[in-house]
Amino acid sequence: MNTTDLLTASRTSSRAGSARGDGAALALSKPLVSVVVPAFNEAAIVEKNLAALCQYMASLEDEYRWEIVVVNDGSSDGTGRLVEAFAGTRSNITVLHHHVNFGLGQALKFAFKHCRGEYIVTMDLDLSYSTDHIRRLLTRIRETRAKVVVASPYMKGGDISNVPWLRRTLSVWANRFLSATAKGTLSTLTGMVRVYDARFLKTLDLRAMGMEINPEVIYKAMMLRGRIEEIPAHLDWRLQNAAGPKRKSSMRVLRHTMSTLFSGFLFKPFMFFIIPGLGLLLFSLYVNAWMLAHFFAAYQRFPEYAWFFDRASAAVATAYHQAPHTFFVGLMSLTLAIQFISLGILALQSKRYFEEIFHLGTTIYKTNRDDGRTRP
Repeated sequence: MNTTDLLTASRTSSRAGSARGDGAALALSKPLVSVVVPAFNEAAIVEKNLAALCQYMASLEDEYRWEIVVVNDGSSDGTGRLVEAFAGTRSNITVLHHHVNFGLGQALKFAFKHCRGEYIVTMDLDLSYSTDHIRRLLTRIRETRAKVVVASPYMKGGDISNVPWLRRTLSVWANRFLSATAKGTLSTLTGMVRVYDARFLKTLDLRAMGMEINPEVIYKAMMLRGRIEEIPAHLDWRLQNAAGPKRKSSMRVLRHTMSTLFSGFLFKPFMFFIIPGLGLLLFSLYVNAWMLAHFFAAYQRFPEYAWFFDRASAAVATAYHQAPHTFFVGLMSLTLAIQFISLGILALQSKRYFEEIFHLGTTIYKTNRDDGRTRP
C-alpha cells in the first residue's frame, strides 16, 4: 500500500470514527426516560406485559433513551423469578426486590432512588392504561415544562371501561372529593399513571407507604407551586379481567377510604372543622332564638317582681320547664360549634406551619445537593 492509500484509509477511518462519535453524542442528547413498574403477584401477566412495554418504548427511541425499573414488592407467586429472567435478556431493565409486601408507596419511593432518567413515568403492570399514554405524557410535560402530568380518565375526553362497579364508584367519588379539597383544579389525584420531572420529584420528602402516595405527591407539588397538568386517559380493565378470576384489585376498600379522607384533610383541613362548625353555629342560633322567644314570653308573666334579676330568673325557670330541649340542644350545639371552629383555625395554622417547614427543608436540600455537585 502506497502513501496515498494510507492517507485515504486514515481519512476514511477518521470520518467513520467521527460519525460514530456524532451518533453517540446524538443518542446521549436524547432525554432518558425511566419507566417505573411496581409488581405484586403478577406472574400471570408479567412477561407478556413487560414485553409489550419494552416493544412500545423501543418505538420511542427516535426521541428518547429509556430504562425500566421493576419493583417486585414481596410477591409470593414467582413474579420475582420471572422478572429476573426477563431482565437477563436486556441491559436497560433494573429489577428491585422487597422481601415482604410494603405497599405501593414504599415500592415507588424505592424505585425513584434508582431511576437515572430526566423523566420518570409510573405505570401499572396490568396495562389498564395502554402503553401509548406514555408518549402523550412525555409530550405534555416537555411542551408545558410541568413538574407532574397525570393521566386522567375523569376529565373531559377521558373514559373508563370494564371496571367493576364498586371500584369505579369509589374511585370516581374519591377523586371528586379530593378535587374539591384541592381547589378543584384537577380531576384525578389518585391515579398512578403519571410522568414526573425527576429532578423535582426527588426533592419531595415522601412519607406514604400505600396508595395514598399519589395524592401526597400532588399535595406537596402544589405546596412548592409546581405546575401540574392532566391529559385525557382511558382506564380499561379488559386485560386485567382477562387474566383470570383469581386476579383481584389490590385496593382495600376501608383503607382506601380512610387514606382518601386523610388526604382531603391535608389539602383543606377547614372542610372537616370550620364548615361543620359554621353549620352547627347556624343551627344553634336558630334553636337559641326559640329559647330567647320562650324567655321573653315568660318574662311578661311576672310583672310583680321589682328586681330585674328576680324577674329574669323566674322567666328562665318557666321557659326551661316549658321547653327544656331548646336550652339543652341550643347550648350544646353552640359549644360544639365553637370547638369545631377553634379546631379548624388550629388545623389551618398547623397546615401553614407545615408548609413553611416543608419549603425550608426543600430549599436546604436543593442547596446542599447543588453544592455537592459543584464541588471539585
